[in-house]
Amino acid sequence: MKNFTAKTRIATVVGGLAVIGAATTGALAANAATPAAAAAAAAATAQAAPKGLVQTTHLSIAAAQKAAQAALNAAEKAGQKVSVAVVDRDGNTIVTLRGDGAGPQSYSSAEEKAFTAVAWNAKTSELTGRLQQTPTLKDIKGTLFLAGAVPVDANNAPIAAVGVAGAPSGAQDETFAQAGVDALGK
Repeated sequence: MKNFTAKTRIATVVGGLAVIGAATTGALAANAATPAAAAAAAAATAQAAPKGLVQTTHLSIAAAQKAAQAALNAAEKAGQKVSVAVVDRDGNTIVTLRGDGAGPQSYSSAEEKAFTAVAWNAKTSELTGRLQQTPTLKDIKGTLFLAGAVPVDANNAPIAAVGVAGAPSGAQDETFAQAGVDALGK
C-alpha cells in the first residue's frame, strides 16, 4: 500500500468534503422552488450533517426571478410603474427588477419592505399596526414599515420575501407582491 503524505491526505479529505457540500447545496437549490421537496432534501441531508452545522432552505435564483417577474407583470397589467425585490431568509437581495418608469426611491423601498417582511415573517401591512405598540421598531436599520411586501415560507418558517414599491398605495404594492409569491405555487 502506498504511503501518502499528510499534505496529500488533507487535500483529499478537503476535496471530498467540497464535493459532498456542492452536491448537498445543488440538491437543496434545485428543490427549493418546491418547499415540500426542499424539506425532504433537507431532512435527508440533516442526518448526515456534521455536528454544529444547520441546514436551511432557500429560494433558487430561478424561483426568485419567477416571483419578481410575476409581481412586475401584475403591476404593469394594472398600469403601475414599480420596482420589485426578492430577498432571502437573511434579508440579502436575490433579485431586483426596476420597472420602466419606476421612481428612483422605489428600488431601495422594495428591498427594505422585503427585508422587513422576511425579518418578522409577516406582510408589511400587518406590521404597520405593531408600530403603534412599539414605535422604535422603525429605527431598525434597513426596515420599512409600509405595506407592500409578503413573506415566502416553507414549513411555517420564512425563507424569502417579495417587496414592491412605487404604486400610489401600499395596498396595491402588496397585491403585486402577493402575485409574485403566488407564482411560486405553494
